[in-house]
Amino acid sequence: MIVLGPRLGNYTKYGKPVAVPGHHLPIAIVGTFVLAFGWFGFNPGSTLSGTDLRIGVVATNTMLAGTGGAIAAMVFMMAKFGKPDPSMMCNGMLAGLVAITAPCAFVTSPAAMLIGVISGVLVCWSVFFVEGTLKVDDPVGAISVHGVNGAWGVLSLGLFADGKYGDGWNGVPGTVTGLFYGAPKQFLAQCVGTLTCAAFVFVSFYVFFKVLDAIMGNRVSVETELAGLDLPEMGALAYPEFVTSGGGSYAESSTALSPGVVGVPAKVNPAEAL
Repeated sequence: MIVLGPRLGNYTKYGKPVAVPGHHLPIAIVGTFVLAFGWFGFNPGSTLSGTDLRIGVVATNTMLAGTGGAIAAMVFMMAKFGKPDPSMMCNGMLAGLVAITAPCAFVTSPAAMLIGVISGVLVCWSVFFVEGTLKVDDPVGAISVHGVNGAWGVLSLGLFADGKYGDGWNGVPGTVTGLFYGAPKQFLAQCVGTLTCAAFVFVSFYVFFKVLDAIMGNRVSVETELAGLDLPEMGALAYPEFVTSGGGSYAESSTALSPGVVGVPAKVNPAEAL
């Protein structure tokens, strides 16, 4: 996203973020619950055996963290703006599920709920920081949901692991025990792993997308972005009922707007739009 740059109309010329709402929030909510349901295969399924009775703890912790994330995001948005933002509630639930993935087998249920609650607040704060302070256009909050809360989840294992599971894992004697249970080395290991992963992924893929941009480009034309990528890229309209102009041909209208793009004319200088 740093290499690609922001969408047209996502920032005013003064650098203020402009919300670009999704086209169908109910479907987004349904998709969130589909993901949440799938997480019960992802986390408990990672035990690889239904005979490992820890699978019950994993499933319970997964549910609690996702619920805690959604509720915390709702409360945060109500406290800040007076209304519970459904889209941020979805991100809060996903943030809780992401955060609990690493420690789900190693923490108690209260700790799982706490991890989820923190992730729900963290995802809201991160979205505003990434969009407003860093000026990075992240349409679905992926950095905040998966990046920030993925890191939080890995670190939380080093904090909250209760030492009741994981004996002998990866050839290491002893159970997995976190900082709050008297084992600082596990937390140190989680910190090293988090920093290593973040550094490797950022550097390698920044270089990759820079090279790709130089070879074939990462971005479509201004006209294609404003009209929508469905027809130019896929050859079919996903939403044919959406009207993109007030009359006449699209090319003839200098003020035709793309669905979801607020106040950006079709004939526009990209530098002016940003």
